Amino acid sequence: MLRALDADTRVARSIFIPSEASLRVFAEEMQLSGRTGLLEKFLGTTGSGKIIQHTEGDIGANVASGSYRSHGMVVLPCSMGTLAGIANGMASNLIERAADVCLKERPLACPLCAGGRHSTASICATCSLRRMRARPSSGHPHVLQPAPGHHRMVRNFVDRVLAHIGLPQPGAYEWKGD
Repeated sequence: MLRALDADTRVARSIFIPSEASLRVFAEEMQLSGRTGLLEKFLGTTGSGKIIQHTEGDIGANVASGSYRSHGMVVLPCSMGTLAGIANGMASNLIERAADVCLKERPLACPLCAGGRHSTASICATCSLRRMRARPSSGHPHVLQPAPGHHRMVRNFVDRVLAHIGLPQPGAYEWKGD
């Protein structure tokens, strides 16, 4: 996702907010050590400079304000705890607060897309989805099934997520039928 956003000429700036839990998962699953230079580790280079990183505890960051101009938000991967926090308007960290602002301040102009880390068939996810849909002024949040592990399927999932927020990718797979 970060590579696709960095390479997309339509994207002027992206804000990257890794949660504390994601940092641990990144370290274990991607064999990344340390928290400094995280974007360089993901992108493999210094990137274009248009991706800015904030910590989840930085509740005073620009994206926490309703006056900050945003065109969409993606929470990927999205744990069921984060989904529940967003669905209930908890705003206990920057991820939840930015999602709350996205849904509350600009429900039609700022799409929110959450790609689950776990199966959305769980009871927790079902309750969170029900709350998300029932939230007043919550716009049209999209919650997509978890990304599979195979590289080609992951790229297809990223392409689908980006299409949901208005950034269809050239060369993305599209089913043409028989």
